[in-house]
Amino acid sequence: MTSKRVERQLAAVLAADVAGYNRLMSVDELGTLEGLKTVRGQVVDPAIARHNGRTVKTTGDGMLVEFAVDDITCAMAIQDEMEVRNKGSHRGISFRIGINIGDVIIDGVTYSAMASTSHRHLH
Repeated sequence: MTSKRVERQLAAVLAADVAGYNRLMSVDELGTLEGLKTVRGQVVDPAIARHNGRTVKTTGDGMLVEFAVDDITCAMAIQDEMEVRNKGSHRGISFRIGINIGDVIIDGVTYSAMASTSHRHLH
């Protein structure tokens, strides 16, 4: 019986989703989707690129991003920019961001986090 070798690496994985997404969608579905698309294009994706991140997976309102370093700096840059963009708005988009640092398994299709050695939430 031959077992396939599994690739493991140490990584910082940033997990983010939109705080209050269901509420925002119930108030203004199209506006929320357009706002999220704009924020991803103007704030989130450029911040990930500037900080050498790699988007592993996206969902409707969330994402997993892998970093070798710069994970916390990227999360803080996103939160700072969103605070400025949302000033004075009661329906602004804000992200909940958590960072796990530990081993991940990459088998070409699946990206699985092992027991994390460090976990941090940034709001």
